[in-house]
Amino acid sequence: MAFTLMSEAFDDGSDIPQTYTFDGDNISPPLAWSGVPASAKSLVLIVDDPDAPDPAAPQRVWTHWLLYNIPPDAAFLQEGVKPVDLPPGTREGLNDWKRTGYGGPRPPIGKHRYFHKLYALDSVLPNLGNATRSEVEKAMKGHVIEQAQLIGLYEQR
Repeated sequence: MAFTLMSEAFDDGSDIPQTYTFDGDNISPPLAWSGVPASAKSLVLIVDDPDAPDPAAPQRVWTHWLLYNIPPDAAFLQEGVKPVDLPPGTREGLNDWKRTGYGGPRPPIGKHRYFHKLYALDSVLPNLGNATRSEVEKAMKGHVIEQAQLIGLYEQR
């Protein structure tokens, strides 16, 4: 079975509904996955925008959400998940607003792509605290077994 990431809120390559953006309720979309490799010890979720600030001239990848040490037997994150409702053992990293938690799309210009990437790791990461994306990626290096991806699109109204 292929490692897949999906959302009941939007299909891969389609528009993210406004409720999951700064223009709406700014809550995280429901996410579900299947086909986690049997050898996985933990999962990492990174949601980012590689089109910041302008898709015609991107300058950086903007991190919107970062979770690590998600247990491999977890199968979903509910819509608008709160820290207390994350699967046991899940740790939150910092997004590029320098805070934990989900920060929805808020593109200043044009239609942006929002990559929801789920990584299966062959280890549990050490407690990195409220780590940055680069710190989590450094700790993941050499431990990624497989990756699943879901892309949503959004243009501010």
